[in-house]
Amino acid sequence: MNALRLRRAAVAVAAAAALPFSLAACSDSGSDTSTEAGSEATSAAPPAQENTPSTGTDSAADGPFGPGCASVPKDGAGSFDGMAKDPVATAASNNPALSTLVAAVKQAGLVDTLNNAKDITVFAPTNDAFAKIPKADLDKVLADKDMLTKILTYHVVGQKLTPKQLENGSFETLQKGMLTTEGSGEAYTVNDSSKVVCGNVPTANATVYIVDTVLMPK
Repeated sequence: MNALRLRRAAVAVAAAAALPFSLAACSDSGSDTSTEAGSEATSAAPPAQENTPSTGTDSAADGPFGPGCASVPKDGAGSFDGMAKDPVATAASNNPALSTLVAAVKQAGLVDTLNNAKDITVFAPTNDAFAKIPKADLDKVLADKDMLTKILTYHVVGQKLTPKQLENGSFETLQKGMLTTEGSGEAYTVNDSSKVVCGNVPTANATVYIVDTVLMPK
């Protein structure tokens, strides 16, 4: 009887001693499973998206546009980069396509007025635009400083205009008359007749829209 009791006691002690090891093994197994599951979840998750700017197609508002821009010099003071550094009258004087306009601005004594103005828009007629006016009529205008000043200041708006604003716009000019614009994309007209051939050209103090017809005050 005593031997039987001793054997049972020994078995109980052995079982009790083995229990902590069993519990530890179970705990370790659960930990490994959890870690592996977390690792798999991490690897399965999609990579974080970087907050990078879109590289979409540039719009007209981003820079000069229009068929007439091809005639602008590629470098030097008359290029787009060169014009951006100078006030508008000086910038125009460096563009060969605007030489008649520049001569008219000088004749009217408006060089300093335009160069010292802030944040304006100039609708600048090309030499070909002035050539549409009969020579006798053009000479008459150039000889009449008051009339010339009215015509030239009618081409100037006292704010910088974006292409978006030209889509359906009506603006007061420095001459105090009104001009209207319409269009979209890279095709705009002023007063229903003068087409923008090279638009959104920056200068130090103005935005220039080169047009193919001289605008007459209404």
